[in-house]
Amino acid sequence: MARRSARPRPDRTLELPALTRLCPACGGPLWAAYTTERSVTTLDGTVRLRLQVRRCRAPLCPRRAAPLRPEQEGRFALPEHEFGLDVIALVGTLRHAQHRSVPEIHAELIRRGVPLCTRTVSNLLDRYDELLALSLSDTQRLRRVTAAAGRVILAIDGLQPDVGHEVLWVIRDVLSGEILLAKSLLSARNQDLAALLEQVKANCPVPIAGVVSDGQHSIRKAVAAALPGVPHQLCQFHYLREAARPIYEADRHAKKELKKKVRGVRGIERSVEERTDAGAEVITGYCSAVRSALTDDGRPPLAASGLKLHDRLEVISESLKRAAGKKGSRRS
Repeated sequence: MARRSARPRPDRTLELPALTRLCPACGGPLWAAYTTERSVTTLDGTVRLRLQVRRCRAPLCPRRAAPLRPEQEGRFALPEHEFGLDVIALVGTLRHAQHRSVPEIHAELIRRGVPLCTRTVSNLLDRYDELLALSLSDTQRLRRVTAAAGRVILAIDGLQPDVGHEVLWVIRDVLSGEILLAKSLLSARNQDLAALLEQVKANCPVPIAGVVSDGQHSIRKAVAAALPGVPHQLCQFHYLREAARPIYEADRHAKKELKKKVRGVRGIERSVEERTDAGAEVITGYCSAVRSALTDDGRPPLAASGLKLHDRLEVISESLKRAAGKKGSRRS
């Protein structure tokens, strides 16, 4: 779709000279051929880059007349791209770390003063995935990461920001905490996941001692196909969740019964809406405390929400008893 609004005018200009003065092919001098400009939209505004381009004039040089652009240009943006690397990094963070949808990312960028359309957000997400995959596929990096322990224990999981969208599959080394591979897939078939594991196995210079994942059947089949004989177990969180499922169900039932006993909070709040005395403020405070207790869920299996609600209601009940005792003592 064609642009319907003008690009923002640059608010500053940067001069970027080419620091390389000798041709990398023949070693001869590089001559200043011409100066070009490009505008890049960053999180700090739009900047105009004035670039000095050099060329080799040696007749027999294989790079004769080939342009050599300034080295610092790559710090700002990808070739032939309008938006800076900081914008691409923010888009990737909002998508994969905060699980924001494309419209939400678009709204956040507009709020930060970055003018773009929704389709551009999808294009920037593609560039982020490509840069991430390129960085993680560096075999030299894998050798540095895995050399210290002499082995790796893989953790594999999929991240899906929105239902119906691509799933970002991440394979991480548990011992070092480093991500070894990240790639978006349209499906979660065991054949596709096995290909990812085989890629990590081929690039990993040390043996794979084990695999940790959730209980998804496609992951189990992929590990069995790509890494035969390698131990595979559920991660601690999923293991505890499965083991604590009966306790979780009992806790959820207890929370449901507790909620029945504290219904009618809104009616009490309405009864004191028109009052401005100290007693009305106390009643409103207790109602807010009960409402907060009802909406503050725990994180099972390590934090039972039913027990948490019970403890908070006990504290509120004891406070009410103390308040009622003080009121009775003043009357006597």
